[in-house]
Amino acid sequence: MSDQLRLHGFNNLTSSLSFNIYDICYAQTEEQRKAYIDYIDELYNAERLTQILKDVTNIIGAHVLNIARQDYEPHGASVTILIAEHELEEQDATQTEPGPGPLPETVVGHLDKSHVTVHTYPESHPDNGISTFRLDIDVSTCGMISPLKALNYLIHSFDSDIVTMDYRVRGFTRDVDGKKLFIDHDITSIQDYLAEDTKRAYQMVDVNVYQENMFHTKMLLKDFELDNYLFGTSRRELTFEEATNIEGRLRREMLEIFYSRNFD
Repeated sequence: MSDQLRLHGFNNLTSSLSFNIYDICYAQTEEQRKAYIDYIDELYNAERLTQILKDVTNIIGAHVLNIARQDYEPHGASVTILIAEHELEEQDATQTEPGPGPLPETVVGHLDKSHVTVHTYPESHPDNGISTFRLDIDVSTCGMISPLKALNYLIHSFDSDIVTMDYRVRGFTRDVDGKKLFIDHDITSIQDYLAEDTKRAYQMVDVNVYQENMFHTKMLLKDFELDNYLFGTSRRELTFEEATNIEGRLRREMLEIFYSRNFD
């Protein structure tokens, strides 16, 4: 919010960020698929996810009111944190300019009661060896700070082949003259808040509905190194034909998720 913008009463705008990642893997045998899912469950268990959400809470300048977390059988985990306003020094209170947010060492803003949540969805199919891990994080804030400030940290916290992000500002607040304000900061694209290394690493597509204050960005990793997608084996153990076939299946899986449709 700019220094010139004065509100009448509380800022009633709600800013919501939905951050989704997909990690794709090839695990040919049943044993390898089980090992991959077990690896994902251990890497992204409720304890580690709780720490990630605590870091997000710190970045957006809140403090934790309550934590609910759960590891599921056979797979998956969820964490929900209720957060509330955190007092900051005056120079930090208006950092809402577009740009990549910090890593957890720096607090950048404040907000009133809201929440952050995370859910994981490991998945595999026995027919083609493709395993897919999806993680969803939702950050919902009220007040002057945008949850987009947490994007830099979130993107650097996960190895993501595909990222989809949705950002929406809902409700309205009023200035001192009674005029309704349906958004309190400038934004043209979620890409405004991404670090340069992220922009170089991903192919990105935007779908924005400016009159509704709705912003959507999809990202697909540009570089493809087959060894990074093989679980329980390596490229040198495969024939040229096997490697070509597996690479084709992996690329197809990634494109189908990116474009949200099956390629028949």
